[in-house]
Amino acid sequence: MTDDIYQGYRGPALEVLKREKIIVWDRIVVKTPEGPVEGILLPRSAGDDSHLVLKMITGYNIGIRYDHVISIEQKGQKKANYKIPEKEFPYDKDKPNVTILGTGGTIASRLDYRTGAVIPAFTPGELFGAVPELADLANITTKKLFGVFSENMGPHQWKVLAENIKKEIEGGVQGIVIGHGTDTMHYTAAIMNFMVQNSPVPIVCVGSQRSSDRPSSDAARTLIGSVTTAAFSDVAETVVTMFGTTSDRYIFIHPGTRVRKMHSSYRNTFKTLGDIPIGKVEDGQFTYFRNDYRKRRTDTEVEIYPRFEERVSILYYYPNMHPDILESMIDKRYKGIIIAGTGLGHVNKPLYDPIQRAHDEGIPMFMTVQTLYGYTHMFVYDTGRDLMARGVVPLDNMLPEVAYCKLGWVMGQTQDPEGIRKMMLTPISREITPREPYNGFVQGQGGMGMVEDFLKEFS
Repeated sequence: MTDDIYQGYRGPALEVLKREKIIVWDRIVVKTPEGPVEGILLPRSAGDDSHLVLKMITGYNIGIRYDHVISIEQKGQKKANYKIPEKEFPYDKDKPNVTILGTGGTIASRLDYRTGAVIPAFTPGELFGAVPELADLANITTKKLFGVFSENMGPHQWKVLAENIKKEIEGGVQGIVIGHGTDTMHYTAAIMNFMVQNSPVPIVCVGSQRSSDRPSSDAARTLIGSVTTAAFSDVAETVVTMFGTTSDRYIFIHPGTRVRKMHSSYRNTFKTLGDIPIGKVEDGQFTYFRNDYRKRRTDTEVEIYPRFEERVSILYYYPNMHPDILESMIDKRYKGIIIAGTGLGHVNKPLYDPIQRAHDEGIPMFMTVQTLYGYTHMFVYDTGRDLMARGVVPLDNMLPEVAYCKLGWVMGQTQDPEGIRKMMLTPISREITPREPYNGFVQGQGGMGMVEDFLKEFS
């Protein structure tokens, strides 16, 4: 067992520390073939015995492989305290009441360097200590429903979330914030638009791309933007609020069924696809880009439909896909299939027979497009017409992930084939739109708008 002074280090990395007489929290200069690196030696997460981890003066962490260490010079010691200060959250009867429902993720969190885990700051006092600006906006109540990475969110968590949203709305809150990991937040935003309907208040999904220990963290600003939206916006539906630019100038309010995570690490990773955001929040002020969103009401009535058929799937087509993939889904008794097809909604001819078999066995199949922008137009080419003749139903411009969520939700309500088809093709919350706006495809490509403005600041 590793001595406590080495906190998590083992194997070759531990041998280097013992050789150089260095312990955790020492401020050190590590000489490497690439040059010297100065920082504080942090505790090591379990599972890696090859790297030393330093927090540099910039605030960023760096890992140095044991066999790149030529020598280490000790400069002192500075034990870090990463505990979030907890203060009593003030109550003001004149401020709106907002509930934050926690599911996990890095939003309003700190990093535990001993385990490598992200630990949420999730009592009101911890939130106030981490983001004191929240007290200027609203009275905050927090409920930690789960503590999972977002890839582990699924139907069970969605149902519990919908039930808690109903409870909070009926209790009279002015808005709800869902703290969520960013990787699958667009799935949760979509399914909440189906499971929770006719909400009188905003339901705001928010995440953070970078944990609060990093200088470039977006956690505090996105949390402030989400609480501002929940407390004061006129929007009464499930939305996503995240950075609108690579800087922190404003927060976009994205419609929950037309949003997607589009970059693995950028802070403005979420984009509204095939449409435009509902609006933005900048310095506490709202600018609305459209007026067809559901408006806030003063009652506490809400409808929830927390049912989901789990045996549905997305089949992402690729060239030379073999029919046994679809055959296996039929054999495993999947009850519904979303196809993400190429172009206007196409797959290859070897899939025709299993598609016909799925149709004959009563498995609903719906077509979306991999392009994400644009519509399925299956009547243009023979392939599309052949697929429709075998029971595949085009879903216009519904996004594949949204279609997956909606199909699971629809089949949780009914097993009637015609009922499923009708519900899938009837928009509930902008998941299908009659047209895409002229500026719904602009995403800051080189030489355009947002990127050009950003570059001007540094030219």
